[in-house]
Amino acid sequence: MLKLIRNSAIAMTLATGVSPALAHDDAYLDTLKSENGGQLRMAGIYHFELVMVKDSKNTKDNQLMVYVTDHAGTKIPSAGASATATILNGKVKTTATLVADGDNRLKGMAKYASDANIKVVLAVSMPGKSVEQARFTPFAAAKDEHKH
Repeated sequence: MLKLIRNSAIAMTLATGVSPALAHDDAYLDTLKSENGGQLRMAGIYHFELVMVKDSKNTKDNQLMVYVTDHAGTKIPSAGASATATILNGKVKTTATLVADGDNRLKGMAKYASDANIKVVLAVSMPGKSVEQARFTPFAAAKDEHKH
């Protein structure tokens, strides 16, 4: 019976051209051009785009922003949302608090340099929703470009 159901589902999929929804993994998201020049990550029903200062050679206070959209790229209002970005660079750990700033944007400040080894763990609280987390390597692409 299960085999019949499975085969029927496969036949219907092929006949209608509808394919099952697939999640966007980090490798796929890294191939997309983001609207604001940052790195895209998916968490739950959201896409988060992390934008950090790209030309800060020294560690200093720099801005970071997160843009919130859905999987179709529609802007999700950030009013009432908050976030924490944990920036890891080797053994140095910095935490930044981000607050709503504009239509679909969260904004904060943190001490960092634009280093290819930086990793960022983002925790976002949208109003009335559970916390979503995403992990970024915002300057890794710049590091990879030098290899080519």
